[in-house]
Amino acid sequence: MLNDETNNSSGINTCDNDVTNCFSNNRTIYDRDDTYSHSTESKNINDKNINDKNNIDININIYRYKFTEDFTEELFKFSKIHQYDHRKDFKEAWNNWIEENDDIVSVEIRRLTNVGYTGDILDKMFKSARYYFRKKSTEKKAPSARRIYVGVQKDLLDAMDEHIKYNINDKNYKPSEGFDKFCKDNVDLLEEENNILRKNGFTDSSEIHKKINKTYKNRYFLIISK
Repeated sequence: MLNDETNNSSGINTCDNDVTNCFSNNRTIYDRDDTYSHSTESKNINDKNINDKNNIDININIYRYKFTEDFTEELFKFSKIHQYDHRKDFKEAWNNWIEENDDIVSVEIRRLTNVGYTGDILDKMFKSARYYFRKKSTEKKAPSARRIYVGVQKDLLDAMDEHIKYNINDKNYKPSEGFDKFCKDNVDLLEEENNILRKNGFTDSSEIHKKINKTYKNRYFLIISK
C-alpha cells in the first residue's frame, strides 16, 4: 500500500527503513585531535597496503595454479568418458590415461611447478577429473529472459523533481524520509503509476515499491550532481 494510514489499494508501502542505510555515509565527520594521530593514520595506511597486496597475491596465485585451457579440455574429455565408472575402474583408466598422455601431463606438471605450485600435481589432476569434471554438466543453460524495461510516466518524474528541489535545502531532508512524504502527498499519481506498471507485467507490490523508490533516489542523485 502507498501508506498504511491511507488504506488505499495501490499496494505500495511507503515505509522504507533500508534506504536510510544508503545515506548514513553522508554524516559529517569531525576531526578529533585528542584521539587521532599521524602515526595511527600511517599505520592504517600501511595495514591497508599490506592487505591489498595479500589480496592481489592470492588472486594471482589462484589464477596461476589453474590448468591451461588445452589441458583442462583433455581432462574434461577423459572425465566424461569414464563418468559412470566405479572408483576402481576409474582409477585404472586414469593410470592408463596418464601413461598414454605423458607428454601433455609432463608439460602441465613443469608449468605448475615453475609458477610456484608446491602440492601433488598428479593428485590435483586426479581429483579434478574424479570429483569435479566428472560431475560437471555439459548441458548449456538457456539464458533467462529479461523483462523489457518499463519506465515510469513523465508526470511522476516531474513531480519527484519538484518535490526534491523544494526540500533539498532543508538541512533535515533525507531522501528516505523525503520519499515517504512524497508518497503521502501524491497518492493519486502513484495509484495511476501502480496501475500502469501492473499492466506492463509487474504483479508484486513490493517490486513496484522498490522500482518507484529507486526512481526517486535516482532523481535525487541526478539533481545534486548537477
